[in-house]
Amino acid sequence: MCGRYAVTTDPAKLAAEIDAVNEVPVTLEKDWENYNVAPTTTILTVVERHAREDPDSEATRRIRAMRWGLIPPWAKEIGKSSLFNARAETAAEKASFRAAVKNKRCLVPMDGWYEWRKAVDDDGKAIKVPYFMSPADGTRLFMGGLWSAWRAKDGAPDDPPLLSCTILTTDAVGPLQQVHDRMPLIMPVQWWEQWLDPDAPASPALLAPPALELAQAIEIREVAPLVNRVANNGPQLLDPVS
Repeated sequence: MCGRYAVTTDPAKLAAEIDAVNEVPVTLEKDWENYNVAPTTTILTVVERHAREDPDSEATRRIRAMRWGLIPPWAKEIGKSSLFNARAETAAEKASFRAAVKNKRCLVPMDGWYEWRKAVDDDGKAIKVPYFMSPADGTRLFMGGLWSAWRAKDGAPDDPPLLSCTILTTDAVGPLQQVHDRMPLIMPVQWWEQWLDPDAPASPALLAPPALELAQAIEIREVAPLVNRVANNGPQLLDPVS
């Protein structure tokens, strides 16, 4: 699964990096650098959509801010959504995700993600040891996700919808299995066009676990328990435990 991650880019930089239009409202201007991103946080996503005023126009890549924790369009209220992850194998069958699988797929950029491995301390007590997984070459990761637009039933017609998303997970591959049996669904750049296409369903191959070479390119390092507390933030969270 993927319940915490780190990201060190802002909407403008990300848009320039991947040739996208920045649609993040000025009202959301903030320090987007976050070393301990947790569910319900507003995060950056990448989508591909047609212009609202010209549905027949070519779909354009866009950067949008969304709430991490998908809220299905039919939900009566926001609530405390726990839908921050969706299993890639079954998402198309689940009521909460099946509509999004068809034409609301996104990418979630991150520098790396955290996972906790079950272990036993010197006293025989069960503990969870945090690890950080990131590309060994320092590049950015983009994970497959799904998104939704939710509107309050008592809201005004011109009120903007609340955008929310979930990160897809799959079976861990290669050395990543040593930490956890699940991992976020890494989406290689050569698959972006097909994955983001709002006019065509995703090939089942895109929802399969990543190739072994992708997993082998991920560096795994143990980090301090500081990350266990959401209030803790900063690059020190990524420091390896000696």
